[in-house]
Amino acid sequence: MIVRYQSPSAENWQGRVDGTIPACRRWHQVMQLLDLNDAGTDLGASFVLLGFACDEGVRRNQGRPGAVQGPAAIRSVLKNLPVHHAPAVMLYDAGDITCEDGNLEAAQEALATAVHIILKRNAFPLILGGGHEVTYGHFKGSRKAGNANDTTGIINFDAHFDLREPVGALGNSGTGFYQIAKDLEQQQRPFAYLPVGIRRISNTQQLFQTAAGLKVPFIEAEAIYAGNMEPVQRTIQEFIDNVQRLCLTIDLDVFAASVAPGVSAPAFNGISPGHCFQQLFQQVLRSGKLVSFDIAELNPAFDIDHRTAKLAADLIFRLVSDHGC
Repeated sequence: MIVRYQSPSAENWQGRVDGTIPACRRWHQVMQLLDLNDAGTDLGASFVLLGFACDEGVRRNQGRPGAVQGPAAIRSVLKNLPVHHAPAVMLYDAGDITCEDGNLEAAQEALATAVHIILKRNAFPLILGGGHEVTYGHFKGSRKAGNANDTTGIINFDAHFDLREPVGALGNSGTGFYQIAKDLEQQQRPFAYLPVGIRRISNTQQLFQTAAGLKVPFIEAEAIYAGNMEPVQRTIQEFIDNVQRLCLTIDLDVFAASVAPGVSAPAFNGISPGHCFQQLFQQVLRSGKLVSFDIAELNPAFDIDHRTAKLAADLIFRLVSDHGC
């Protein structure tokens, strides 16, 4: 049994009905509920939503609490999206991992267990955060489900490195990738990490030094513009070519505050979710190596007109519509 687990609710999938024929359907009409504590068979070509209702890592990192409501806010937008994915692709909601007592480490372990179960049933986990502490549990579960000798890479669209060293062995929303690096070091496996959208104003010199010490390549936000896409895409492709499996995480604070105000740490001059970003996003989606995805740091308490929740839903919609299982 998965601890800290809340099974999915049909109440989250009630919405507008334009008709029942396939051309009229919306996500709430095709979404199926999946209890991960029930024994099950191969899920085949399917995407499984799994919430990580937690902002304990944000609180520990002295950020703005509220990301615990992120999964619910994303579902509230997803439910009315039109169905554009192939008929053979199934959508499941598997409920939430919770962290109601401040025990972030136990919640991350529960998330890792849930992600592992989804992948072992040959489905694609779509993890809804939650603070960016979500990726530590996400990665642990994804790596456990793969071949131990494979290199699992992580591409992180983020304004921050999130390579802080935990204080007193307690992680937070800014330590996840450092924790992954140390876990892999103990396992004598390479740390393959590519942050995209890094902003110097959002990271101390120490974090750049830590990245250099861990041999982490990175792409700065200022490099992502129409006239510079070839070298940016080449860097991403070289990274993809050197791993066997790929996890993707998008921290919504990588985007400008005008389009993503509802985050724990808004960036007044982050990247645009427009054409240049979409080129990079599609490059990752169509790599043939992507096995799991999380979206982090949606904080509905600070959102405006649901802009950030709608952006998160748009990213998930594009992945489901364009990415084959």
